[in-house]
Amino acid sequence: MATTTDTTRKLTLKNKLAYGVGDISGTIFAALYGFFMQAFLLDVAGLNPAAAGAIFAIAQIWDAVTDPLIGSLSDRTRTRWGRKRPWLLFGAIPLAIAFFLHWLVPPLTGTALILYYLFVALLLRTTFTIVNVPYTAMTPQMTRDYDERTQLNTFRFMFSILGGMVAVITHPIFVGLGDGQIAGHALSAGIFAVIIVVTVWMCFAGTYELPYPDDDNKKQLPFVQRLRIVLANRPYLIVTGIYLLSWLTLQFIQVNLLLYARYWLNAEDQFTIFVAILQGTAALFLPIWTLATGRIGKKGVYLVGASIWLVVQIFLFFIQPGQATLVMGASFFAGMGVSVAFLIPWSMLPDTIEYNELQTGERQEGVFYGMFVFLQKLGVSLGVAMSGFVLGAVGYINADVVDGVLQIVEQPDEVLLVLRLFVSIIPTVVLALSIPLALMYPITKERYDSIRAELDQRNLS
Repeated sequence: MATTTDTTRKLTLKNKLAYGVGDISGTIFAALYGFFMQAFLLDVAGLNPAAAGAIFAIAQIWDAVTDPLIGSLSDRTRTRWGRKRPWLLFGAIPLAIAFFLHWLVPPLTGTALILYYLFVALLLRTTFTIVNVPYTAMTPQMTRDYDERTQLNTFRFMFSILGGMVAVITHPIFVGLGDGQIAGHALSAGIFAVIIVVTVWMCFAGTYELPYPDDDNKKQLPFVQRLRIVLANRPYLIVTGIYLLSWLTLQFIQVNLLLYARYWLNAEDQFTIFVAILQGTAALFLPIWTLATGRIGKKGVYLVGASIWLVVQIFLFFIQPGQATLVMGASFFAGMGVSVAFLIPWSMLPDTIEYNELQTGERQEGVFYGMFVFLQKLGVSLGVAMSGFVLGAVGYINADVVDGVLQIVEQPDEVLLVLRLFVSIIPTVVLALSIPLALMYPITKERYDSIRAELDQRNLS
């Protein structure tokens, strides 16, 4: 499907499913990058923690430029397929190639090896931006309806969470099918690269974009001026703060959970069970939280879910080696909170774009969503970079790979304490900071309906 002139068109099940499938590529990136990349770079590729941290810090600076820039370019795109969808069509294969390259271990050492991973990290971030920023910005382009947008994000994150769960469970299986750790990671990356291309193209084929009145006749503002408009939008700044803090909370846990299970719990074989319970519960509660937004609003749902998550994170600090069953129980309740971290900020975001249009007369989803995707990757990078720097400072010891098999070492007490803090107390503090921001969010359903009515009246006049 391409663009349509019917701005009152209702989303079909096919449209919602196709849009949801499109986020599988993003969740493969986020889940495997988040749960496994730090352990891969340290214990398989052999980078020291400080080098790994530096790579992700530099990549994050690069994202600060490319994310809003690609968003702005997608706003200016004009094709028979719409403004956002062409980026999916042509960006899928480069993204898959970059993803594959990041999981290889080339025959390099020292500085050359570090530069290789820096190069592929920048390449992966750029190609991910090319696909994911336009993809996420399609939500307000597909429907004007307040409730349909929440439903669309429910489908998206249902696929995202379940896709992430499947990726985390199957990745170790695929690695095990290879001839050792290095070949196994290459095999797994190749399989997921194919999945990335297929799912992105399925999304392109099953979605459409709505036009806006006189959209093609509007003068395009310079990029810097458009960025200033975005940063002057108070509801948007509140939502971005909520998203950054909740996503950073999740990334601290994701990045360190495998090492926590390996070195503190002595239960690495239970790791995929922890993730399956966490992701499965998050998926289960997506429709529950969606229904709850109709009763207590998006803000109320976030406050309830985040409060449950806070209690669970504090509890995790006190779990001792061998108590894997307690982690399974904690994963279930944490999944309730993870679910709202996925659903609510992304459901609030389109409303802030309508608010911006009412205030300024300008509509620029690409820049808004570009900044949001930047925050998503900022959370991933901060989680990996800070973890790498701190683990290196307290004396993390890299595992060896002998005949393709990891040789697990005994870590110093300081490393074990840091791992415990990174999956419990530190994310607790970060998440708690999002609570007052959620209380400040001003756009209720009633306020949104008023904004939408004013915009419709303006467009008719």
